[in-house]
Amino acid sequence: MAMTMHVDVVSAEQLIYSGTAEFLAAPGEQGEIGVLPRHAPLLTRIKPGVLQIRVANSGGKEELIYVSGGILEVQPHVVTVLADTAIRGADLDEAKAAEAKKRAEEALANRAASLDYAKAQAELAEAVAQLAAIQKLRKRPH
Repeated sequence: MAMTMHVDVVSAEQLIYSGTAEFLAAPGEQGEIGVLPRHAPLLTRIKPGVLQIRVANSGGKEELIYVSGGILEVQPHVVTVLADTAIRGADLDEAKAAEAKKRAEEALANRAASLDYAKAQAELAEAVAQLAAIQKLRKRPH
């Protein structure tokens, strides 16, 4: 039997995922973070991107969850992700993300607009991360 850890992914609105996992990958601010059971304690911020959770006793099945940023807390047998926003991979809307990306790019191109430049950059980063999550989900074998 493989070693496992408990993983909770929580957004401000709801509990997105709670279960046992063999592995978790998260988009850390300084790069991708991989977590296995009995990992050293860690507390770090995460950036917009995809959480990959290899579900325990599932034959390698992975759960993909888009997060818009937040905090990752790792304890030896428990991993908690407190996300600003979290969306299950299957619930991502490509058309909506592409439209948000287009709006953000237009706002950045039109600096005279009343929209705050930093806000437009953040919206663009979030839309690009959502589109990347959708691409990862498509490439995954079913």
